[in-house]
Amino acid sequence: MASGFFAILDDIAALMDDVAVTAKLATQKTAGILGDDLAVNAEKATGFLESREIPVLMKIMKGSFINKLIIVPVVFLLQWMYEPAINIILIFGGFYLAYEGVEKIIEFLFHRDKTGHEVIEEAEEVSENGEEIEKTKVRSAVTTDFILSLEIVIIALASAKEGYEVLKSKFDPLLVEIVTVSIVAIIATVGVYGIVALIVRMDDAGYKIIKRSGKESGFLFFLGTFLVKALPWVIKGLAVVGTIALILVAGGIFVHNIEWLHHHFLPNLNSLVRETLAGIIGGLVAIPVFALGKKGLALVKK
Repeated sequence: MASGFFAILDDIAALMDDVAVTAKLATQKTAGILGDDLAVNAEKATGFLESREIPVLMKIMKGSFINKLIIVPVVFLLQWMYEPAINIILIFGGFYLAYEGVEKIIEFLFHRDKTGHEVIEEAEEVSENGEEIEKTKVRSAVTTDFILSLEIVIIALASAKEGYEVLKSKFDPLLVEIVTVSIVAIIATVGVYGIVALIVRMDDAGYKIIKRSGKESGFLFFLGTFLVKALPWVIKGLAVVGTIALILVAGGIFVHNIEWLHHHFLPNLNSLVRETLAGIIGGLVAIPVFALGKKGLALVKK
């Protein structure tokens, strides 16, 4: 009886060793997407009242967990039933990401300065409809997270397959793949949103450090002041990085999953430039489609 128990423990330890190798490979392969996910979600999780930053972030994080709980079993089911469907879903998701990224660029390029009257009216609207605006932003963040999570899960699955072939594990490949993808999904969610939480509370940490210094000089005072003043610049930087990330991730999806683009779309051009151009073109195509879709939904609601 005891020998059987220890044999089970030995098998679990061996499985965890195999999973550690495949999870490490999957994490390395998804590192770029995780960076994009961080930039995009940090930008989306800001712009709220100080008292609402963490509650809003927790809502987005909860949505991210739900996304992955949906995505992981669906991806494995699709892999079993009809594997090409995964690429089709990825491409549609890429159009949504490209749309969001290009829309931000268009807003920036054609933004006009608001008059004082418009700013006052906008402020009143935000104060009156703050809860609805918060829900809209959370919904947008969770939707974007869904697309990025889908790519993370699919890349993690492909990496798990690759790692399994290298290891020649004695365990069932499906078991190794499920455990690996689940671990990467958890790391992605906790890691990304943990870092986002630290970023959005930088100013609070700075104020506390300034208070602890007790004087307007010295290292602690300098550090606290730096954190407070750096936050707006970090947020602006993340907004730029997040927009670029949306376009690059979308372009990467198009180039790697659409056969014609992969082989014939400016093949001699640098891969980063190719993916950027593919993302921008995809976004320009998606904007009128999404605009028509929004008008259609508005008409249906009426």
